[in-house]
Amino acid sequence: MRATLGTILLAVFALPATSAAQANEPTIVVDGVPVGRVGAQAKNPVADGLRFVEQRQAKNITDAAEEMPADKYSYKPTPAQMSFGDVVAHLIADGNDYLCSAATGMKSPDRPKFTGADSKDKLVAGLKDSFQFCATAAAGLQDAQLGDSIPFFGGRKSTRAMAVLITVADWADHYSQMANYLRINGLLPPTAKRAAQ
Repeated sequence: MRATLGTILLAVFALPATSAAQANEPTIVVDGVPVGRVGAQAKNPVADGLRFVEQRQAKNITDAAEEMPADKYSYKPTPAQMSFGDVVAHLIADGNDYLCSAATGMKSPDRPKFTGADSKDKLVAGLKDSFQFCATAAAGLQDAQLGDSIPFFGGRKSTRAMAVLITVADWADHYSQMANYLRINGLLPPTAKRAAQ
């Protein structure tokens, strides 16, 4: 009994010390958002990273789509490039719906086809819906699934990890593209606006 009581007391008194030590670990902050602690033992650091990047890029990309005036959705810097509207339409179906489905295993939603010639309102609404699908799909992703073999781009075998990495790279690529289109048209991209404030 005495040994059991001693063990319980030791555990009770050690718990606050352990919690205090964890609370004193430096916090990792990205764009003003705490995303974890140095030394913390995250169970799903890669899937958590995807969820964080999805939230951030959903905001940046959607804000960029809203920033571009409707009459500039047909703008393209050169004839060989996609128009701004084409970029948004591509992000919905070929980007978010396909890539988030591949990365997570969740079936992509049935949507009407989008084209760059659609109205700004229709494209922005579709973009928001596609990012909501990505958030919902990514919510259940666990790191243990990242090694799963999946059919990817024409049925080639890949891993979920590869789909996650390509998804994140696709968002960065298209946000950069949208930011350049905005700047060429005399508008600040959302991240530049926030940095200037």
